[in-house]
Amino acid sequence: MTTATDPKTHSSEKESLQVAEQAREQHWTHPSFMKELFLGRFPFHFIEEFPKRPDRPEFLAFYEKMKAFLKEKTDPVTIDATGEVPPDVLEGLRALGAFGMKIPAEYGGLGFTQTEYDRVMELLGSWDASLCALLSAHQSIGCPSPLKYFGTEDQKKKFLPRLAKGAISAFALTEPNVGSDPSSMETTCELAADGSHYVVNGTKLWCTNGTWAELMVVMARQQGQGKKITAFIVEASSPGITIEHRCRFMGIRAISNALIKFDHVKVPVENRLGQEGQGLKIALTTLNTGRLALPASCVGTVKRLLEIVRPWVNSRVQWGHPIGKHEAIAHKLADMAATAFAMESVSRLASGLADTKNYDIRLEAGAAKEWNTCRGWELIDDAMQICGGRGFETEQSLAARGVASGSVERMMRDFRINRIFEGSSEIMHLFLAREAVDTHLQVAGSFAKADAGMGARLMALPKMMLFYAWWYPSRFLGWSRWPKYSGCGRLGRHLRFAERAASKLARQTFHGMVVHGLNLQRKQAFLFRLVDIGLELFAIAATVANATTMKKTGHIEARHAEELAELFCRNATRKVKRLFHDLWSNDDAVKYAASKAVMTGQQAWVEDGIVKK
Repeated sequence: MTTATDPKTHSSEKESLQVAEQAREQHWTHPSFMKELFLGRFPFHFIEEFPKRPDRPEFLAFYEKMKAFLKEKTDPVTIDATGEVPPDVLEGLRALGAFGMKIPAEYGGLGFTQTEYDRVMELLGSWDASLCALLSAHQSIGCPSPLKYFGTEDQKKKFLPRLAKGAISAFALTEPNVGSDPSSMETTCELAADGSHYVVNGTKLWCTNGTWAELMVVMARQQGQGKKITAFIVEASSPGITIEHRCRFMGIRAISNALIKFDHVKVPVENRLGQEGQGLKIALTTLNTGRLALPASCVGTVKRLLEIVRPWVNSRVQWGHPIGKHEAIAHKLADMAATAFAMESVSRLASGLADTKNYDIRLEAGAAKEWNTCRGWELIDDAMQICGGRGFETEQSLAARGVASGSVERMMRDFRINRIFEGSSEIMHLFLAREAVDTHLQVAGSFAKADAGMGARLMALPKMMLFYAWWYPSRFLGWSRWPKYSGCGRLGRHLRFAERAASKLARQTFHGMVVHGLNLQRKQAFLFRLVDIGLELFAIAATVANATTMKKTGHIEARHAEELAELFCRNATRKVKRLFHDLWSNDDAVKYAASKAVMTGQQAWVEDGIVKK
């Protein structure tokens, strides 16, 4: 919403970058596997001791209750068909304590660790995406997490017990004209003359849980204070709040998602979260761990896919043989199982690192979200292809003709949003790329700023020369051949490859800076390939660490895990090599030129032959 005194404006690129820079964490106070990886180091010892599976009796008891509740009291097909979560299901979740999973026990919650919580998200991801979105939006990005990290003790005592009992919460950041560029935010807040409350005006879009919410985290730009964004805990029943529209989607059809209008809404000053201007930082910090629910739920989905596909490839006979014995299908099936194991490894590692409290997981959380959602979508597409018409047919139609459940159709519709939720794939790549070059930007200082004068750049040169005179040659040094990592058996060779690739990744990043200079931030195709290489190396490390730990601890399936890890790492190695090749041999310039022709209408003739609206 805009007012006559506050006309709608779009931020410049410089303004957007300034807001983003001010909101991000400026320092690395704890170690990060992926930060080191992008700098050309491969600290496998950070993750070699792979996180254990959750085994607390309190958690296991809840987990079994949740599993039984989902199976006995919920019907995903009906929830999808009606687009509604039945009231008795909501009450059942409240009775279980499911809305308090991430809330500390001292405030009435269950006090689960990140690993325990994500195990429940995996379970939900295998069953019903709408319920998964409900609980995830409430706890991962809704009120509980921001309150835990930034709330005062009075705020925690006031709101957390209520949230733990099932007062549903929502997160309001996106707006009709503002998506991934919060510097252009139009919703405003202004402190009243008497200092007792703020007045919020604006409109928020795609607010998950918006029609159910009792409490919301709302981001607003402070009136008359530039791009300063502040966060508030807002009572959804406050006068001036209107649910303008409930949004409906291709998938997760029962999600409670709303367009919400704020018209002179009074928010008590004691409901402000953090300090004025800290809102975007609160949002980004919350998302660091909040994103981890997505890779976990993706794991549950792909495991369910395997459960559907495996009996089908054995029973469906074509040309005298089960289709699973035809090489075209067999390869897809093998890659599905190997990638599913890798996805589980990535999710569990990221969650485990979050639980240690002495790691900076901003890169690992983003990597887990991006890698698992992209690989999961590929697996759903493969599962659809394997199942053919049966996969495309709805569950209702299959049941009506007496066929047991085995549809991929609902899962495909539900899953697609994961590449958009909580940072689209493109935004996640940009985020990871920015953090990947953080050290270089710190070293380059004024030299890396487009608006820096010649004097400032000359002053930055000695520091740069001193750093790179040591750093660049050292990226060629170090032993990364046998017998290093021989304790990992045959999987050790994949770690040796990953270590060499990490050094090469750092060198290629530097080469990109030299070749493209200050224009590097606009070379997104180049940056995205660098990020994709880093993601694959992270996945290799997580998968090998998981399989090796299973072997060392005598896990009953250790041999089979090693086989899947071997296949996955072979596939990932080939992908990394292709990405390195494509860094410097590509059609990026040709594609960009062609896109401009499409945008200006020069290629509009391609649209001929359709019924135009």
